[in-house]
Amino acid sequence: MKPQNNLGAATIRLLLGAAVGVACGTAAALFLHVLTSVTAVREGHPWLLWLLPVGGACMSWIYMRWGRQAAQGNPLLFASIRGGEGDIPLRMGPMALLGTWMTHLLGGSAGREGTALQLGGSLAAWIGRLLRVPPTESRLLLLCGISGGFGAVFGTPVAGAVFAFEVAGFRVLTPLRLLSALTASFVGHVTALAWGASHTHYSIGPVPFADLGLLLRVALAAVAFGLLARLFVRLLASLRALLIRHVPQIVWRSVIGGLLVIGLTYVCGSRDYLGLSLPLLSSSFDAQAEGDAFVWKLLFTVVTLGSGYPGGEVTPLFVIGAAFGSFLAGMLSAPPALLAGVGMVSIFAGAARAPLACFALGIELFGGGGALYLLVSCVLSALLAGSSGLYHRSVPSSALRRIGQTIQRLK
Repeated sequence: MKPQNNLGAATIRLLLGAAVGVACGTAAALFLHVLTSVTAVREGHPWLLWLLPVGGACMSWIYMRWGRQAAQGNPLLFASIRGGEGDIPLRMGPMALLGTWMTHLLGGSAGREGTALQLGGSLAAWIGRLLRVPPTESRLLLLCGISGGFGAVFGTPVAGAVFAFEVAGFRVLTPLRLLSALTASFVGHVTALAWGASHTHYSIGPVPFADLGLLLRVALAAVAFGLLARLFVRLLASLRALLIRHVPQIVWRSVIGGLLVIGLTYVCGSRDYLGLSLPLLSSSFDAQAEGDAFVWKLLFTVVTLGSGYPGGEVTPLFVIGAAFGSFLAGMLSAPPALLAGVGMVSIFAGAARAPLACFALGIELFGGGGALYLLVSCVLSALLAGSSGLYHRSVPSSALRRIGQTIQRLK
């Protein structure tokens, strides 16, 4: 190919990435605005929780009736990227959008990333079909969709691009591919902001650059984060398998899950664990969290997602990690805000097997002051979380071991 053709191909890829970013940012802004509204409605009308089993059953029936391939959700996205298997229908995004709004309106404990990825992936696939993008480029376009969706919903464009490559297992990473994903993610982020979307900011406070004693305490906490991430993934997979085995109809699985969430709410005597639980996340940075807060949030989330309610795992994992880290701070004599921030990204790093994306996420959320602690904790958590992850395949264990060896040499 001639140089000018190379330049032309690169320009087309970047323009496609930007187009995907605009679509993802617009959809993400709509998603976040409505999500804020439905959360306010639920908090103002506590009786809506009693409709969770009915709402879940209705959404499950809709997926059975019209979902088709879209019902596979994120696994279909990653399968299409890794091996070009399966087409991504446009209906996947709107159905995930409506389902997640319903989950949060009625009190399910779920997150946002599942919707972000499915919105981004379905829009990217639709743009590819509209512009007749060749099959060889469609996988990259899907990666741009995941990058743009993640970056727009969480306000972390660099982490969005790294997450797409790390979790999707894209084997050949070239500068142009990375630049295309970064373009989609940054454009998506800026577009969402232009539509009025906002993101909550947290502070880990002043942190010493390289305090050996503090680093050792963070490493101890990282071991606990990795084990908790492993527990979360196994509980979620086990509950899904149990319900599928004994309750073949997905509609009834949703009914059972909704009833269990209602029961958990009255057993624990609090509604703090419904929805995103962002107040619990914020309070974990301000003071030491209660010892049972992360346990309750984990149970609510496993029941909600394990019984088939639409949503994502990431924001609940943020809450679980921050609350657990804040609680551990008292035991380890460490700053609660620091361990809350480190726990927030490290639990996700272990559960998703995505330490590099979560390290970038931590830098974007908290700044570079705690970079060493974030890196060590994310890598250790991912190493100890086991081979299974939320997205099934990500960074191979050998690659994680090489990262750990590199950190050991630096020390």
